[in-house]
Amino acid sequence: MTATSPSFDLSGRVALVTGGSRGLGRAMTLGFAAAGADVVIASRDGAACEAFAAEVTETTGRRALGIGAHVGRWSELDGLVDRVYDELGSIDVLVNNAGMSPLYGDITEVSEELFDKVLGVNLKGPFRLTALVGTRMAAGNGGSIINISSMGAARPRPAILPYAAAKAGLNALTVGFAHTFGPSVRVNAIMAGTFLTDVSKAWDMEAFAKRAENFAAKRGGEPEEIVGAALYLASDASSYTTGSILTVDGGQP
Repeated sequence: MTATSPSFDLSGRVALVTGGSRGLGRAMTLGFAAAGADVVIASRDGAACEAFAAEVTETTGRRALGIGAHVGRWSELDGLVDRVYDELGSIDVLVNNAGMSPLYGDITEVSEELFDKVLGVNLKGPFRLTALVGTRMAAGNGGSIINISSMGAARPRPAILPYAAAKAGLNALTVGFAHTFGPSVRVNAIMAGTFLTDVSKAWDMEAFAKRAENFAAKRGGEPEEIVGAALYLASDASSYTTGSILTVDGGQP
């Protein structure tokens, strides 16, 4: 057997990234476009998605489509998928990245509405999108589905319990969908640690720095540092990786 270098080339493929206009989603979208993919950016803020799509095309030359869609609303997802197939012809990579984790005080302050919203965006939406897109992928040329999970799924802290429960459920769905749509569709998750995105601007950074001293990397991650893992899972380089939960967390204890 001759050793060959793995291919991270995404030329000729279409990648749909939810929550793709900012944070980790933005970084992954740019990474996919740089690797040759046409990209679809979806989030609740349609105007931001359209503006970022124009930026992607200008900077990378790839076709980019921005679509406003609320991942937590089941009724909007069929239309999202239909539009992408109608305009771009396929979805070869799906990244379920959209997420939310609202702050709350005492645990009794978590309302049913807040709980349902958190599970809707972080778990229900990815379930429905994966069901819709995975079914089409399996009937066609296959593809790769990547769920963006969280270290909170494995190490739930008191301030993120609904979010942690949703992400633990997402990990379970990752394994289950890998068996549902295999062998032609690979389904994996990136269990992300603490990344310094726009959300982190509201943090007490002095307190975070003390917490990060316990990380092997001694710091939070930059959004661009998720891209390598995403490209691996999106591309043929991960052809024998499915049903896997890949940890990218800087060595959080």
